Amino acid sequence: MSKYTRRDALKAIGAAAASTAAAGILAGEAQAAKALRFEPEKDAQLRVLRWKRFVAGDEEQWMKNTEAFTRATGVPVRVDSENFEDIRPKAAVAANVGSGPDIVLGWYDDPHQYADKLIEMDDLAVYLGEKYGGWYDVAKRYCQRDGRWIAIGLGFLGGCIVYRQSMVRAAGFDKVPNDVDGFLRLCQALKKKGTPCGFALGNAVGDANAWTYWALWGHGGAVVDRENRVAIDSKGTRAALEFAKALYQTMIEGTLSWLDPNNNKAFLAGDISLTLNGISIYYAAKTSNDPAVRKIAEDIGHVNMPIGPAGHPTELNPFTPAFVFKYTKYPNAAKEYLRFMLEKEQYEAWQNASLGYVQQPLKAYARNPMWTRDPKVTPYRNIPELTLEDGYPGKLGQPSAATMADYVVVNMFAEAASGASSIDAAIKRAESRARRYYRS
Repeated sequence: MSKYTRRDALKAIGAAAASTAAAGILAGEAQAAKALRFEPEKDAQLRVLRWKRFVAGDEEQWMKNTEAFTRATGVPVRVDSENFEDIRPKAAVAANVGSGPDIVLGWYDDPHQYADKLIEMDDLAVYLGEKYGGWYDVAKRYCQRDGRWIAIGLGFLGGCIVYRQSMVRAAGFDKVPNDVDGFLRLCQALKKKGTPCGFALGNAVGDANAWTYWALWGHGGAVVDRENRVAIDSKGTRAALEFAKALYQTMIEGTLSWLDPNNNKAFLAGDISLTLNGISIYYAAKTSNDPAVRKIAEDIGHVNMPIGPAGHPTELNPFTPAFVFKYTKYPNAAKEYLRFMLEKEQYEAWQNASLGYVQQPLKAYARNPMWTRDPKVTPYRNIPELTLEDGYPGKLGQPSAATMADYVVVNMFAEAASGASSIDAAIKRAESRARRYYRS
């Protein structure tokens, strides 16, 4: 197998981005479909369920854009913000009882769990794709079911390796290695220096899913094969869990209970030197009123995830599909809201305000000058090109969505890495749980 590094991947991404910017995207914008508008229903009003902010600018700009929508259309919008982990159960309840929010900003392939209860949005998806350079393939896979659009991608809340540059140098490394063996050696060296790393191993929607799936796929493992048959009991899975067990020894104590906020707090407190996270840590440090915390921002570095023995990028990054339940009384207003929020004036303002906390599902937005204004932000721009969907290499659907929602992979890693179970026992338990959803 030829060696394929993160550098190779990013070179390819850069070349593709340049080519697209010069031709495809510009042509797509020039030849966009006729201006699309959905006329809101009489007396329409909307309720939106979205995740709570990790970055102040994200939610603040979202609300400003929402207020602009109301001024333009006269449609009042109520936005309910919930913890990351609470979005799924609340959306599931709404789907089951047939009432609740009109629009949900969900996770990953959640729409596939209740595809028959969602309105189709082919017209909106085609319009946006033609106008803004096309959708990334992974966004299409998350939002389409049997060739029909059941959701509209709002973006990725992706993660990079976030690290303290001074601590990496003190551990004897000039940079974060782009292969998993070198990466493990770095983490071991950091631990010896008293500056451990930390990766979430609790039921964290973003961080725990992201790094465990990355490690699983990077070592050649997977929950299912291309035919959607459960294939988690494999040599690749064992290699991934051996890696995780070694990595766990370099972590700060307590990661088994970490949810998405915990590594942010630990990093900014100086308790850890390296983690996987969105740009929220850097944003918080840069905008802090505490000079000592702002000083940390100068020492922060970001890189995309290392490449494992599989030989290609295997990142999983949180993805937010926006979907509309059929029970809504105002489907036109809901689609008009999503169209408005994804148009350039609103979308780039949202990206700028949040420092790229949300990465683009539409290729044109990779050209936002924000991505290169601060080189520390640039690695996050690459995330849509590096991302695989959680059902990989099989098909997305109710089984993949349910397997992720049940934290089958995360729990397998937590059990094996911590020594709570043997690797074989952790795999067997995960296999049994996965078969409840993938019935072959």
